[in-house]
Amino acid sequence: MSLELVCPAGNLPALKAAVDNGADCVYFGFRNSTNARAFAGLNFDSETAKQGIRYARERGCKVLLALNTFPQTAQWHIWRQAVDDAVELGVDALILADLGLMRYASRTYPNLRLHLSVQGSATNYEAINFYHEHFGIQRAVLPRVLSLAQVENVVKHTPVEIELFGFGGLCVMVEGRCILSSYATGESPNTAGVCSPAKAVRWQQTPKGLESRLNGVLLDRYGADENAGYPTLCKGRFEVEDETYYALEEPTSLNTLALIPDMLRMGISAIKIEGRQRSPIYVEQVTRVWRAAIDAAKRDAAYYAVTPDWMAQLGKLSEGQQHTLGAYYRPWK
Repeated sequence: MSLELVCPAGNLPALKAAVDNGADCVYFGFRNSTNARAFAGLNFDSETAKQGIRYARERGCKVLLALNTFPQTAQWHIWRQAVDDAVELGVDALILADLGLMRYASRTYPNLRLHLSVQGSATNYEAINFYHEHFGIQRAVLPRVLSLAQVENVVKHTPVEIELFGFGGLCVMVEGRCILSSYATGESPNTAGVCSPAKAVRWQQTPKGLESRLNGVLLDRYGADENAGYPTLCKGRFEVEDETYYALEEPTSLNTLALIPDMLRMGISAIKIEGRQRSPIYVEQVTRVWRAAIDAAKRDAAYYAVTPDWMAQLGKLSEGQQHTLGAYYRPWK
């Protein structure tokens, strides 16, 4: 039973925190628009990437590179160079979403291991098998929109390894094709590398409460006793048929600790922790909890139980200090 623990590395301290606390794999991005977490101050240049890969390898941890945004024609050379640089660095796999980039990588470096990013938005086994047949994809990260029964059906009908999100940000969009931020800011998260660019975010205290806006668009208004999360359009409250609520997605974190035995039974290859934009402390604490939980389930899945301590620790790190099983067991409104 493999069930690798795949943890985020937004910078070198976060990478070391993941490795030191039991990650089987870490994933990182270059410091440009080739990855979907292109925040200022995050990600790796050539030197820090070399340091991080060396640190992980010396401790038996694999390193994956996320090249998971979609190249623009005029800048194709940036993404192609990123593939070349990744090969030179010696990463264990690339996480890709774009078909053209997959073709370039598979033809130029036929021995390079390729993973299908969640940004590829493959929600059925036919799509995954297409990527496998044409580009040699060996693992696919499933979007966070499938029920557990749907996930199991995918696993049964593909030779490709399946990776599931286990903890962190929840997304119910058609990942890789989301245009909400494009609508508000003129910059696509699938090409610019961030859902809500910091330059477009504004907070304002008003007589009605604390308001969050994205390029002038009102996303939410918080009362004095409410926790305010980082504003993204899909997690705003909107008026729909005279009711104001989280019409698309609630500001809460995915937490699937309770589903680890099911994942083992189904043959899931890896659990992914979201959060390259989060702090090294977040990475350290989440990795430690998930390492303990996976090890406990592997020892004896029949008697596995989520401990209150694990839930308390993750609760403090959840968005809005709330968590959910997401689409795996979510009744849709």
